[in-house]
Amino acid sequence: MATSTTVNPATNEDIATYTHHTDAELTQLIDAADDAFDKWRRESFETRATALRTLGQLLRDNVDELSQLMSTEMGKVIRQGPSEVELCAAICDWTADNGAAMLADEDRELDGGRAIVTHQPVGVIYGIQPWNFPIYQVIRYSVPQIMAGNTVLLKHAQNVWGMAERLQELYEEAGLPKGVFTALKISHDQSDEVIANPKVRGVTLTGSDGAGRHVAAVAGKHLKKTVMELGSNDAYVVLSDADVEQAVKTCVQGRIVNNGETCVAAKRFVVVDDVYEAFRDAFVERMSAIEPGDPTDPKAKLGPMARTELRDTLHQQVTESVEKGATLLVGGEVPDRPGAWYPATVLEDVAPGQPAYDDELFGPAAALIRVTDDAEAMRVANDSRYGLGGGIFSADVDRAIELARTEFDTGMVNINGYNLAKPNLPFGGVKDSGYGREHGGFGIREFVNAKAVMIVE
Repeated sequence: MATSTTVNPATNEDIATYTHHTDAELTQLIDAADDAFDKWRRESFETRATALRTLGQLLRDNVDELSQLMSTEMGKVIRQGPSEVELCAAICDWTADNGAAMLADEDRELDGGRAIVTHQPVGVIYGIQPWNFPIYQVIRYSVPQIMAGNTVLLKHAQNVWGMAERLQELYEEAGLPKGVFTALKISHDQSDEVIANPKVRGVTLTGSDGAGRHVAAVAGKHLKKTVMELGSNDAYVVLSDADVEQAVKTCVQGRIVNNGETCVAAKRFVVVDDVYEAFRDAFVERMSAIEPGDPTDPKAKLGPMARTELRDTLHQQVTESVEKGATLLVGGEVPDRPGAWYPATVLEDVAPGQPAYDDELFGPAAALIRVTDDAEAMRVANDSRYGLGGGIFSADVDRAIELARTEFDTGMVNINGYNLAKPNLPFGGVKDSGYGREHGGFGIREFVNAKAVMIVE
């Protein structure tokens, strides 16, 4: 019988071993989710909202335990755990408060009568989620679907299966009937079978663009709708009139948050020539001062990466970028210690053809790109197959807004700051960063049937 073992990335010590579901057990769990849907879809918005508000409060009540579990399983520095938990609780509250209005019937005109557009749940929604925000990734897709009346299956990353089990306990403790939320312990091959199962009506994935292509292809073969939240290589543009000190402080934060393992992390720093040297020197100084530390230490700012193979992949990308002309300014060496450690790293002279320019560096490595003027800065920012997030630093906020609106080819843009997801704003990207949206009332309608009811009177 297949098993998976979770490993502490700070020490390389085993945490726990989990037994995979057999194919027969998996079929039973899918059937149970479908059975639960037939009852859950008939519950009132008020009943659903009450359960979600309770879930949000349970997350807050267990913040210390959940933060510790994140640090142990995937290396998140413990000081960042409470903010993830609070974001998830806020999503629960926002969805409970606004979901009914987002899904309310709409009256439409009809010759000879009237019409209603009603938004009805479709069934079992399957979510394939990564480890980097092990609570948020689950809450983000599941809570809106549960509010809509769907039921949810979760395939969480194998290195955070402890979190998957704990979340299912909290969902059920909040009052959700068994089968409304189910964490699956399955392999990638079994995952394809879940997608193919006719009782599964939709699939959402957060992960790499390679994983997205595979899952979308399998789902498309079976005519299943998908939402894809994929990787990115977010550019933060520092224009000639930017406040350099503010830009440096914010960009360093945006690069190392969650140990740099964030799809919407700041990754490429496109800096206009007029301020490049001042930005580079201050940025390198700040990055040099960041020492990797025990993720359970409240003072630590940078923990280990989640797995050693992910660390090794990042190091290979840094090494290859240097071989192809990039200059290493700080970091870039694998420390001689157990665990998945990697230092804060800065590359300059980054150019097309290098992984630091073309691909996603999923870890604490920054790419500096020098450009001649503001126009070139925007061109370089968009010179990527990805398009999830990005940022602009400028004293002229109105101009920055216009650039964000009309020029930045991404789903999200920060101006003079760095923000992660917000419950009331859409989250998602374009190009190889995927399609579909979550949050802000957008995600709650991704997997509902917009049904036209035409009444002749």
